[in-house]
Amino acid sequence: MTATATRLLDNYIAGRWVPAQAATGELDVINPATGGTLARVPLSGREDLDAAVQAARAALPEWRAVSVIARARKLFELRERLNARSEELARSVTLEMGKTIADARAEVGRMIEMVEAACAVPTTMQGRILEDVSRNIDAETVRQPVGVCATIAPFNFPAMVPFWFLPFAIACGNTFVLKPSEQVPMTQALAFEEIDALGLPEGVVNLVNGGREVVEGILDHPGIDAVSFVGSAPVAKLVYERAARTGKRVQALGGAKNHMVVMPDAVIDRTVEGIIGSAFGAAGQRCMAGSVVVTVGDAHQQLLEPLTRAAEALRVGDGIDERSELGPVISCEARDRIAGYIERAVADGARIVLDGRVLRGVNPDGAFLGPTIIDGATPEMEIAREEVFGPVLTLIHAESLDEAIAIVNSSRFGNGTSIFTESGASVRRYRHEVEAGMIGVNIGVAAPVAFFPFSGWKDSFLGDLHAHGADGVEFFTRKKTITSRYFSSGQGSGSYFVER
Repeated sequence: MTATATRLLDNYIAGRWVPAQAATGELDVINPATGGTLARVPLSGREDLDAAVQAARAALPEWRAVSVIARARKLFELRERLNARSEELARSVTLEMGKTIADARAEVGRMIEMVEAACAVPTTMQGRILEDVSRNIDAETVRQPVGVCATIAPFNFPAMVPFWFLPFAIACGNTFVLKPSEQVPMTQALAFEEIDALGLPEGVVNLVNGGREVVEGILDHPGIDAVSFVGSAPVAKLVYERAARTGKRVQALGGAKNHMVVMPDAVIDRTVEGIIGSAFGAAGQRCMAGSVVVTVGDAHQQLLEPLTRAAEALRVGDGIDERSELGPVISCEARDRIAGYIERAVADGARIVLDGRVLRGVNPDGAFLGPTIIDGATPEMEIAREEVFGPVLTLIHAESLDEAIAIVNSSRFGNGTSIFTESGASVRRYRHEVEAGMIGVNIGVAAPVAFFPFSGWKDSFLGDLHAHGADGVEFFTRKKTITSRYFSSGQGSGSYFVER
């Protein structure tokens, strides 16, 4: 697929690319590095969504009847197809989202890993059986698909995040509807070209472009059984409450304010590498980005200078340039919003050590913001509490590990956190006491691989079952327990309730 400035993207419904039939408007898909228009995306209406849901509902009996081995083989084929186009997918991510091509390649790699993990479904979807729960009576639990599942995806990972859900859902025998972010719809259009080539029954996988109307339609539609959402914490709460009111199974992944604790015994050069990658990778637009460093004791004095030098040395530029180490944020509006956080931090009494608001040598039409480091913050300041979602790193000082843990746990978010230390005792205590779902030890971005769940806590997650890993299979299946006996063998007499 080659996007042009005049191309209007289609939806993918019932195995076909179709124009939106009930669009209320169109939006430009903007390259944040240049301000140029890449394509146009339709704001589909509820009728378009309904067509996708009806197609998914109609395809469900046929798809769930396909053997689990045959479903897994389709995913093996999808894995090969995506791998063959991995560079094209990565370039699409960079063009429409802005992250560096190196980051985009890593994202596409994670996208493909999700498919690989879902290929294990003949094992991961297995149930349990126990003979003779009473005399000649057996009990077993099997897993069956939930039904029609929908995902509402964010802008920051155009390739990977939709695939936290799509391959697991269809591997388990469900049918699927995706609404990609209207800011970054092109990458999934590429991926769906390869899904289309699999020859799945029409309606197994569908894509509906759009904005708020499609989101609200997904939450309300009686034909959708399960909803997965990734986005900001306030919207995650709304999604969770509204979808649950209509009886849907929901997993809603919200925002984050991830802390990185640096102990005095940390290996400083490796710690700096981890912090730089965490805070400024993808221009800080990750829900696993480390945006607050809590230095303990002498660590502050050891860390600040080398950290500032490393951040200052980052090359800011168009992500498609292999030399760039920090690309733009998603839009000029986002850039200005982030700059407002920096201004308010200074007004609150914090100190700017490195200011990324003034840049030279970048496209003035791009949404560029350089790496920014703010020192002298307190946990109560807005810059330390709220999700900035940009290349801004805030430093807070603590006198002890006790104080550092208290600072981390005071956040209403609990997505991820990291500790940098060589002390096993400190690690043991930290991982035991800290209130976050994903922990890194000398690792800046503690995002789990596909076989483990993305397990945020507190305001970072609403629901019971997390994305991918074993939780993914749990979310996309329902359990059915069967208790059985047979009288023709001559061994089935007696009372179940008495003899057990």
